[in-house]
Amino acid sequence: MEPVLVQPGDGPVILSFPHVGTHLPESVVERLNEEGRVLRDTDWHVEELYRDLLPGLTTVVATHHRYVIDLNRDPSGASLYPGQTTTGLIPRTTFDDALIWKPGCEPDEGTRAMWLDRVHRPYHAAIAAEIERVRSRHGVAILYDCHSIRSKIPWLFSGVLPDLNVGTDGGCSCDPRVELALAGLTAGSGRSWVLNGRFRGGWTTRHYGRPESGTHAVQMELTQSSHLTTEAPPFALDPARTAALRPLLGRMLEALADLAPQLRSA
Repeated sequence: MEPVLVQPGDGPVILSFPHVGTHLPESVVERLNEEGRVLRDTDWHVEELYRDLLPGLTTVVATHHRYVIDLNRDPSGASLYPGQTTTGLIPRTTFDDALIWKPGCEPDEGTRAMWLDRVHRPYHAAIAAEIERVRSRHGVAILYDCHSIRSKIPWLFSGVLPDLNVGTDGGCSCDPRVELALAGLTAGSGRSWVLNGRFRGGWTTRHYGRPESGTHAVQMELTQSSHLTTEAPPFALDPARTAALRPLLGRMLEALADLAPQLRSA
């Protein structure tokens, strides 16, 4: 299976989906334990939340599961959040710190190098190519990295996560107007939200966000309680919750697209 699916659009906004893939090569399936095969840490149905919300969107969608290799992690293996608990480039555990590999079957350096070459690099080559194409057309590219996570994960954070978690790497990955637009919409949504909280943007946001060069990147981490019936198997999409959330997401994307001419002239 190809590691990435790209749908080019003619607008200035690019949506990336690094954690929606569920494909597992057979060599990975046979090494995962029972817990690993649940795929608990998938960004369930996130691509459906954003489907057709704005004309002209470009989408870059991962096909392989994050247990093969995590596309939102630094390829060097450096931690995104030094001093805080997190999973690595090839996770050893779930977000609940439960082991996912059979004893003696944990990925080694050779496995890591293989999946970097076959999955991680092609995915990010696709993002880089789409950024260059969109920026050539519009003078600016806005990369919006789409994520979801369970609202309660004590191993990663205390309490209950806000519904809407906007990450801009502390304001470094985008123009202040981008951050202000998203913060304004989340603050007025009636939902709980935070800017640059526990999730301030992963490797994708930090790597591509170069506002001085015309590329603006943000991460949106949604709690799965905002759109799933339950944050446990079978991780089904809740139609009513989804219908309530999608208009807000659409307004966010529209606001970003509307900002593009101003960002180009900056």
